[in-house]
Amino acid sequence: MDLLALADFVLVARHGGFGRAARATGRPKATLSRRVAELEASLTLRLFERGRRVLVLTEEGRALAERAGALLTELDETAAAIAAGGGRVRGRLRISAPLLFAQTALGRVAASFALKHPEVRLAVTTEDRAVDMVEEGYDLVIRVNPDPDESLVGRVFLRDRIVVAAAPAWRRPPEDAPVPAVVRTEQDPAVWALAGGGSLAVSPVLALSSLVMVRDAVRAGVGVARLPLSLVGPDLAAGRLVRWGDVAGGETALWALYPSRRLLNARVAAFLDHLGETFPTGAPEELASFIGE
Repeated sequence: MDLLALADFVLVARHGGFGRAARATGRPKATLSRRVAELEASLTLRLFERGRRVLVLTEEGRALAERAGALLTELDETAAAIAAGGGRVRGRLRISAPLLFAQTALGRVAASFALKHPEVRLAVTTEDRAVDMVEEGYDLVIRVNPDPDESLVGRVFLRDRIVVAAAPAWRRPPEDAPVPAVVRTEQDPAVWALAGGGSLAVSPVLALSSLVMVRDAVRAGVGVARLPLSLVGPDLAAGRLVRWGDVAGGETALWALYPSRRLLNARVAAFLDHLGETFPTGAPEELASFIGE
């Protein structure tokens, strides 16, 4: 396969047309068109559907653009690293992270990474939705208990546990008596199953979408709540909250995910190493200690 033709195809795919790619790079439009046609002929595949005014990737073209674009980027980065002596990590790194981890820990994690790798332009976006890494241009996503995705690989770098927490003034009632509760949504169940057997009947009095808000409301004595151990660990240790038990099936895992490919982006690899150094055991207590510092 002609790598120059492949590079030109990726260029046209990224810019959405021969004219746009030519204007952005100063390359002749005719040359780009010829190279892509040669690539299609060598592969015996149509990579673009060509309309009068629109150029659209075929399914095969989209798959090739995604894979080839990632590999060509890796080749460019490898060549740059070799030219620079191979000792520096540089370039842009885009990360999507869930709200709670971003609010409580990621600011300091990102800052220490930036100090360690000053030539990396790190950009973090906070959101809980499942993003499309390729379409939205992310290099790494951090997610809690993500659904399986064959296009992504990753590793668990932190584990957590959901506990029932309350202000010290609250006394646990008999099992059948409901206790006021702060919940995430008004559709939360009226009975919480607890690890090791038993349950807790609750009567929601406040619904808050943010776990940080839920914790603050529990601190204020409004009611009990189900919260991550990492978030309430400092409060439990200081006596501001008490632990009534663990939620059944409340184990969670924080994953760092990236596109599945043989050559791992050097910046992603550096950030994964940094996460491992920051949280060497990955235990809930370790994250709680980090948050409480």
